[in-house]
Amino acid sequence: MKKIGFLSFGHWSPARGSATRTAQDALLQSIDLAVAAEELGADGAYVRVHHFARQLGSPFPLLAAIGARTRKIEIGTAVIDMRYENPFYMAEDAGAADLIAGGRLQLGISRGSPEQVIDGWRHFGHAPAEGETDADMARRHAELFLQLLKGEGFARPNPRPMFPNPPGLLRLEPHSEGLRERIWWGAATDATAVWAAKLGMNLQSSTLKFDETGEPFHIQQAKQIRAYRAAWKAAGHERAPRVSVSRSIFALVSDRDRMYFGRPGEESDQVGYIEENTRAIFGRSYAAEPDRLVEQLRDDEAIAEADTLLLTVPNQLGVDYNAHVIEAILTHVAPALGWR
Repeated sequence: MKKIGFLSFGHWSPARGSATRTAQDALLQSIDLAVAAEELGADGAYVRVHHFARQLGSPFPLLAAIGARTRKIEIGTAVIDMRYENPFYMAEDAGAADLIAGGRLQLGISRGSPEQVIDGWRHFGHAPAEGETDADMARRHAELFLQLLKGEGFARPNPRPMFPNPPGLLRLEPHSEGLRERIWWGAATDATAVWAAKLGMNLQSSTLKFDETGEPFHIQQAKQIRAYRAAWKAAGHERAPRVSVSRSIFALVSDRDRMYFGRPGEESDQVGYIEENTRAIFGRSYAAEPDRLVEQLRDDEAIAEADTLLLTVPNQLGVDYNAHVIEAILTHVAPALGWR
């Protein structure tokens, strides 16, 4: 059995053919798609965060709104770039969103990917410390965020406060019990997956990974997951970890599906450079008739290793079509693979 959710980048553009023409469209349609996915029986509604882009750059108001409109579905991010985050403010926002959702937040964080502007995190008031890289800064922010989510007091109270204080040092409020165990790290390398395991974070592995061995993407990703689980076991954590992978998967069950995704072109991995000296491998997309799709997905080692699958959706095609994409996988593919 697998948990199956969707992942939306929340693209919006006034371009011809776009059903998501404004930022308001992207936000409201994200809420509507989460509601529709819950009604279809999907397990998760996740959004990708990019700054300085026509995407979903401010996740917590959106997560809170989805939480208020839904009752069962997991709500998450994949991922929030921690180079941009103030861990203290983020802990308050995350706690509030999780309480509104009734403890359903699954928060994916990461060191981030190349952004739309040069060193965008500097505009947010952040800079690496002496001797740090921006990646080091992101991990430092992440570790502080995890510490704050424990809910332990650390701030000395004012002896003459405006309102009465509980005894002892004060923590950030609102605090949501259990959120610390629902933090995920988006790892692009084996080493950062192992680091995340040691810190007790769940693992998110997307459709992109640094090319560390030259092997096919799904094999490298499966090895990353196994290394993560071994590190988790060695760290002695009491709970079982969770692991998600993202995929673009389309079951061709209608003429519209075939028009959009029935053309050949993305049946193999792609290799490129996301940074000047960083060779990355991008996983293939899957688009086929359901029977053929089932055969192809059986051979994906990383999907087999993961407990959660996030379906990347073409959000600019509109809520109804994306609900159809999710329903087609849940109905025609998942049962045949034993995911349901």
